[in-house]
Amino acid sequence: MTIQRTETRPFDDQKPGTSGLRKKTAHFRQPHYLENFIQAVFNAAPELRGQTLVLGGDGRFYNRQAIQVILKMAAANGIGKVLLGRGGLLSTPAASCLIRKHGAAGGIILSASHNPGGAEGDFGVKYNIANGGPAPEKVTESIYWHARNLTTYAISDAADLNIDQPGLQQLETMTVEIVDPVTDYAALMEELFDFDLIRDRIAQKKLRFCFDAMHAVTGPYAVEIFHHRLGVAREALIHCQPLEDFGGAHPDPNLAHAKHLVAIMQGAGAPDLGAASDGDGDRNMIMGAGCFVTPSDSLALLAANAQCAPGYREGLRGVARSMPTSQAVDMVARQAGLPCYETPTGWKFFGNLLDADKITLCGEESFGTGSSHIREKDGIWAVLFWLNILASRQQPVRELLDQHWRRYGRHYYSRHDYEGIAKERAQTLMTELRAQLSQLAGRRFGELVLAGADDFSYTDPVDRSVSQHQGIRLLFEDGSRIVFRLSGTGTEGATLRLYLERYQNDQARLHDDTQQTLAPLAAIAEQVAHIQHHTGRTGPDVIT
Repeated sequence: MTIQRTETRPFDDQKPGTSGLRKKTAHFRQPHYLENFIQAVFNAAPELRGQTLVLGGDGRFYNRQAIQVILKMAAANGIGKVLLGRGGLLSTPAASCLIRKHGAAGGIILSASHNPGGAEGDFGVKYNIANGGPAPEKVTESIYWHARNLTTYAISDAADLNIDQPGLQQLETMTVEIVDPVTDYAALMEELFDFDLIRDRIAQKKLRFCFDAMHAVTGPYAVEIFHHRLGVAREALIHCQPLEDFGGAHPDPNLAHAKHLVAIMQGAGAPDLGAASDGDGDRNMIMGAGCFVTPSDSLALLAANAQCAPGYREGLRGVARSMPTSQAVDMVARQAGLPCYETPTGWKFFGNLLDADKITLCGEESFGTGSSHIREKDGIWAVLFWLNILASRQQPVRELLDQHWRRYGRHYYSRHDYEGIAKERAQTLMTELRAQLSQLAGRRFGELVLAGADDFSYTDPVDRSVSQHQGIRLLFEDGSRIVFRLSGTGTEGATLRLYLERYQNDQARLHDDTQQTLAPLAAIAEQVAHIQHHTGRTGPDVIT
């Protein structure tokens, strides 16, 4: 075995976003493309030399081949040890768990999250730091700088390793330990939740549950935790075999893509709780019999019922939500006297708050919730939290929602996605909207009066760093909001996300139709931003 220095040229499109570098799979398979980015990561993270690196991915197409490349490059770049999920599988939350538990210096996660997989689908690489969370902007900027200035990369010419056999192997001077991807994560979940109570309720058939892994990475986690440890019937766990193309489906746990689960939960004899997770296991969808729980309401309900779970009975230090997420959790925090933080989108912004012990729970409207147990959002954790609450409260999901809305009011909320827009068109929309912000305050739209409009800026309360241009907000006098934001999670064109929110505390108006309630706000958004003109679309591609 020898270490080779391979000459290369920089690629100009390797700037990591909030969730790492995502491109079409074919793009990653170009000669030197993956190698260049991995070398840039190692150059930007010298703290990895001689230390432990966690490695794994969601099992999508090209996952296994990329892992062999990264192992050989890690050995050539002086990494001391790699902890690798067996078969190359490791959910994003489990990777965070391993980094924290084993004191690793960082981790590389191979995933494009909820994006489609397969040879024609998407691929991604994300670097996580020693706290288990996504690399902050100063690190991703350093990775990008190194990527733009790269001339060579180092790689071993060793043969491929057997990544399906647990145990220790040697690659150059580096140790590779193949570990079960579920064991440490499952142990952490048993510390946080009352498995005995949940198991008893399931055994008594008083808590019926269905989970859809969407042929993604959470399948093995679901079988071990829900079936083997909690006694959920195996047939209630669907699509649990991870597939390279996710069965040809879109591994995004929402009403548009988790259609099999939605049909079960809306059908006769529906279980008490239905849930799904995404490609890499960090997102979740929650449903009750005949009802859907928005991610914003889910975060609020978890905060309001945190005492049901043993790991949170000592109370919450605070809560946080991303700016586009509805203000439902704000109402819970206000009544409980808890700090509540509004951050930009991106889990790394929660990391500083969690590390500083300022918050315990946090979440985003994009089907992600999490807590201080790791530094990533966590799909299986959220589902277990809901199971714990239902086992403790012994009420159906719909009843819990009704009680919550009667106490705190209801935030009618929806996200409209316009996908695959030409980037220049999307940027023009945002630029023109930004130019008129100063003229919008005080403007009346029917019964709604605009109190103010801004381009959200965030000053981190821990390190005082400033993040600007995080989304345009239209704020109305009655508490309603319209938010415009361009998403960075896609690999083709741009995605315009339009967020609509309207608060209602009239007890007689807590069960109105969501889209009808929000229709006036959607009309205002079109009037102000001229969405149809800029996008050429008569309506959104996806509504959640």
